[in-house]
Amino acid sequence: MKTSTMPRNISSGKFNLIYYSLLIMFTSYALLDTFVIPKRYSADTERLQVTVKEVSKSVTAEDAAVSEKKKHERPSGGPGMAKPGSHTSKTTSATADVTTTIDTVSSDTALGTYSDSVKTITVSEYRANDTSIYVADVRLVGDATTEDSDAYTSQDLIKTAFAEDTYGKNVKAETSEIAEENNAILAINGDFYGAQNEGYVVRNGTLYRSTSRGNEDLAILTDGTLRIFSEDEVSAEEILSEGASDVLSFGPGLVIDGEIAVTKDEEVGKAMASNPRTAIGMLEDGHYVFVVTDGRTSESTGLTLYQLAEFMQSLGCTTAYNLDGGGSSTMYFNGQIVNKPTTGGNKISERSVSDIIYIAKQD
Repeated sequence: MKTSTMPRNISSGKFNLIYYSLLIMFTSYALLDTFVIPKRYSADTERLQVTVKEVSKSVTAEDAAVSEKKKHERPSGGPGMAKPGSHTSKTTSATADVTTTIDTVSSDTALGTYSDSVKTITVSEYRANDTSIYVADVRLVGDATTEDSDAYTSQDLIKTAFAEDTYGKNVKAETSEIAEENNAILAINGDFYGAQNEGYVVRNGTLYRSTSRGNEDLAILTDGTLRIFSEDEVSAEEILSEGASDVLSFGPGLVIDGEIAVTKDEEVGKAMASNPRTAIGMLEDGHYVFVVTDGRTSESTGLTLYQLAEFMQSLGCTTAYNLDGGGSSTMYFNGQIVNKPTTGGNKISERSVSDIIYIAKQD
């Protein structure tokens, strides 16, 4: 007599259906939780929020000496410095499969200007390496740069803002939207801190995240100085106690003390591809540049990190820092998007980001 196995097969099929349905549901939730569902950190992060006045810990003389020594051991190179608007001669060098060629010519006509009683902004388009590069030259003017002024510092000039004015994961908005909500005349995307679980986050003198991922960070100090430092050498509390108004964690540093701070060997392993880029630099007290490049299009190839460093140095930057790039790279000026951001690499549109760096209109 034959025994029927149909009920057992049906039972096994139901089990498999339930099992794989649950697996798909769990996987879908995990992906949504990681990349889509916003998490606004408030109560859980209050214990991490530290203001400058509340920090008592300071950097020791030994730590400062070590940091200074390592800073001067960085590799250098690249073309000589020139002021914005000048022509920089072509230089070509190669390591492995990477070839760097810089041929920088500034636009004769500014794309736009803005001025008030304390600052001027001039936005110009440059071409280098078959790529459009947009440079916003920002200067404090008049008595704003003197000691006799009303203490107008970078904390008043260079500002930062979160999407939806909220610190959290997957809390995002377009650069132009965040800019408009904060009365910005000029804005670029920041470090997209929300895409990482580690890396220092300091905004407007408040420490939100102090876990290190070993990055080179940028500190915007209240005296107007841009300082690049390593998370391995300085804690978040220490940089805050030294007067950091904002700390952005992306990197690497591009120019330090006027010298190129990245090498082609590093680039081969990390970022040899030509891509859209965003950077900020300081030329001297009260004089800064915000830089965004196009890329990934037939009109603009994009730059490598080393090419970006060369370009920042050619502008005369003594300090320059690389911010989040690719589809995030966006420059907003006077109510319009200046560049051509490439979301997903296949269309010209803005990507939503976690934060911006901006210059506000005068009230």
